[in-house]
Amino acid sequence: MSYKPIVSIVGRANVGKSTLFNRLTKTKNALVADFPGLTRDRHYGEAHFASYNFIVIDTGGLDVHSKDQFSLKIASQTNQAILESDIIIFLLDGRSGICSQDYEIAKLLRKFSDKRILLAINKSEGMNLSNFSNEFYELGLGKPYLISSSHGDGIYHLIEDSLSGFSQTDVDENSIVESNSSIKLAIIGKPNVGKSTLINSFLGEERLIAFDMPGTTKDSINVDFKFDDRKYILVDTAGMRRKSRVINYIEKFSVIKTIQAIESSDVVLLVIDANEEISDQDAHMAGFILESGKAIVIAFNKCDTIEKEKLKNLEKSFRRKMHFLSFAKLHMISALKKYHINDIFYSINEAYDSSFANLSTPKLNKLLKIAITKQPPPKKNIIRPKMRYAHQGGQNPPIIVIHGNSLEHISSSYIRYLESFFRRELSLKGTPLRIEFKSSKNPYI
Repeated sequence: MSYKPIVSIVGRANVGKSTLFNRLTKTKNALVADFPGLTRDRHYGEAHFASYNFIVIDTGGLDVHSKDQFSLKIASQTNQAILESDIIIFLLDGRSGICSQDYEIAKLLRKFSDKRILLAINKSEGMNLSNFSNEFYELGLGKPYLISSSHGDGIYHLIEDSLSGFSQTDVDENSIVESNSSIKLAIIGKPNVGKSTLINSFLGEERLIAFDMPGTTKDSINVDFKFDDRKYILVDTAGMRRKSRVINYIEKFSVIKTIQAIESSDVVLLVIDANEEISDQDAHMAGFILESGKAIVIAFNKCDTIEKEKLKNLEKSFRRKMHFLSFAKLHMISALKKYHINDIFYSINEAYDSSFANLSTPKLNKLLKIAITKQPPPKKNIIRPKMRYAHQGGQNPPIIVIHGNSLEHISSSYIRYLESFFRRELSLKGTPLRIEFKSSKNPYI
């Protein structure tokens, strides 16, 4: 998978940063991160725009003159976003013109000579560059782009120039792919849940520790290892270094690295601390994985100190709060004591094999007929959808494409029935299953 460029939107308050963010990410169900502590400061999304795939960050409104704690926190978060990014879009308000805040922000941005910085004038409907004389050129950031975040004017040109030189999307995500000989495994979770200890348990030696600091966003270290003669690649371990080369380190949650790790993997192992309540962060990370379509295995770590009855209640709580991951295998482990560690690999293998399963067309059509016979799709008004035939449309996750008539009237509850039916009959475990419908306008086809 090619590296996705990271674009930050920076500017003072109320210039339209969030509107531009929404404009860029609404073309897909965006992977928007809304984690506690970040909601007021940074929003992350995945964008498919102008034939490019990229990650976009919406930052809080900068007030470089204010010294209150809230403003200082926003400034710190914005600085971190800039460090993570390849491209900075400096957004200004065309109606109000330039103010002292804009000059200060421009001064700050000029220090980042390694970043691509573009100046965008928002709310510029009906204007042209002559309206602004030379004031925007005085910022020293090149030619300004006139845009309207609300109406979409000028955004295509802005994004095209922003991402010039980066790879464009040229892969059909629904195409059938051959499974790799090695399973690409990403291990994610909140800080201090024991990811590093678990990795060292997998590798059989204490050689890696986790750290995360500015400048490592694009680093990637792949670790190859084997278990029971099956090969694995621990992917996208950005920020991981050999212990001998690091003295001081800090591990913190990074939304960017989580997205990149998930997208680079075949299977994601989500690690949760069994001593803590299931948090919003855990749920958001699980949502990322589901949205990406990746196979998933859940591991509750530090279970060696918890009574069996509490573990049962923990599993019930997880199944209730994360019902959307009902297909995922759940393991109670201790990375430190290597308790039930080996069992994880059997679930990883199972999830991987299910995710890359080849589903024969005759079998899918036979199962489709059985599913319809057992439970026909309900009518909507006087119209009953007619499902005629099915075939596989993709892998990782498996996609089943069903053709017929009036399929747009199939209810969400019936889609869930089909997913459950196909998952059970095809023995698909640990992977999302997607069903797509294609309706014919000809009722006789």
